[in-house]
Amino acid sequence: MKSIAQLFLVAALAAGSFAVSANTPAPEAPAKAAKPDLAKGEASYGAVCAACHGADGNSGTPANPKLAQQHPEYLVKQLQEFKSGKRANAVMSGMSAALSESDMRNIAYWLTSKPAKPGFAKDKETVALGERIYRGGIADRQVPACAGCHSPNGAGIPSQYPRLAGQHAEYAAAQLTSFRDGIRKNNSVMSQVAAKLNDREIKALADYVAGLR
Repeated sequence: MKSIAQLFLVAALAAGSFAVSANTPAPEAPAKAAKPDLAKGEASYGAVCAACHGADGNSGTPANPKLAQQHPEYLVKQLQEFKSGKRANAVMSGMSAALSESDMRNIAYWLTSKPAKPGFAKDKETVALGERIYRGGIADRQVPACAGCHSPNGAGIPSQYPRLAGQHAEYAAAQLTSFRDGIRKNNSVMSQVAAKLNDREIKALADYVAGLR
């Protein structure tokens, strides 16, 4: 049997161990990203972006994309990659250079809050081809259906795939061509898909997407 002294020693050690454990600070929880400031986002957007993309994100120039109602994670990613040079565009690289991470988030979330104006398809002869590719892909070339990632109505999937519905056909065609030709290199999946499309198919897809809503 243990002596009384040994029992007191064990009890004292246990108490000391508990005290050390109790006084050890708990690991800090990861810091949460600051809530986007939409007022600052609107101000930054007006100063830097509105001239090309429209006052409310609905660009009136076919060469410049509509940004209204786009998923914020996608917008932030593109701004980061313009700034880093991963996505090459001389104009956008210059515009994004002065933006901080919080500026990007503020702008992106403000744009998300603005409703996108609907677009429309223009070429009746090719829109049927665009619909077939968008909804069913091209099986013999292993081109997947666009709807699988960007959703049947072009709304995309938040934080994963961008919204396409209503986008200018000219802009959408230019991006698909850039992916195909290796000019735009910031999405390997899109590069692989676009590599299997010819000019007529790209034009048809872009026109179909413009009319989605």
